[in-house]
Amino acid sequence: MFETIKYEQENRVGWIILNRPDKLNAFTEQMNREISKALKKANADAEIRVIVITGEGRAFSSGQDLAEVDENMDHGEVLRSRYGPMMKQLARCEKPVIAAVNGVAAGAGFSLALACDFRILSEKASFVQAFIHVGLIPDSGNLFYLPKLVGNAKALELAVFGEKIKPEEAKELGLVTKIVTVENWQDEVQGFASRLASMPTQAIGLIKRSIHASWNLSYDEYLEQEAYGQRIAGLSDDHKEGIASFIEKRKPDFKGR
Repeated sequence: MFETIKYEQENRVGWIILNRPDKLNAFTEQMNREISKALKKANADAEIRVIVITGEGRAFSSGQDLAEVDENMDHGEVLRSRYGPMMKQLARCEKPVIAAVNGVAAGAGFSLALACDFRILSEKASFVQAFIHVGLIPDSGNLFYLPKLVGNAKALELAVFGEKIKPEEAKELGLVTKIVTVENWQDEVQGFASRLASMPTQAIGLIKRSIHASWNLSYDEYLEQEAYGQRIAGLSDDHKEGIASFIEKRKPDFKGR
């Protein structure tokens, strides 16, 4: 079904693995399409409660494959037709999405990681705002997410100088959820994903929706959005299970519904 990525499902977790290790998982038009298709598939699958995006080999993604770039290319049209649909599909995911950044995430690879809900970073990984080095601006939603995470001044600095962001600096800036050693990488990522998969998935989706809404709404409008979300959460089976488990003094068994 896929040629440039791997799509796997295990223990309520959907894995999207960028699979061009010989090219540091650089994006091609086909890979953009396949990531979009995999995200749509995972989001629609009731059995999947969490989505993990990671890379095969020693990189997360080095960004656009420059072998597909020529001097006559309309970069704006490339964004509209390829990267935009992929990033919009990611933004539409109601389920938690983890970027398991196993190696360098540069250019649009950095953008992809920024758009995820959680970022787990290998101690050997790094972020690179690489666009400035080829005379371009950060794209694929990069500067939509980055200032919200690190502030305007730091986002401008990172975009203009394009210097490598190592794990400890990324942690200090609030870019990553946790840093993981190479030896514990697989266990830590799987454990984090499993923890999220055991939680009330619908409530997480509503939390995501509320945070995104807060960027553009007035306070009064946000409170109405909040009330709407809480109504939906209050009607869920997981809310009923949460109340029952509290009364019965036991661990809740959430089903994601």
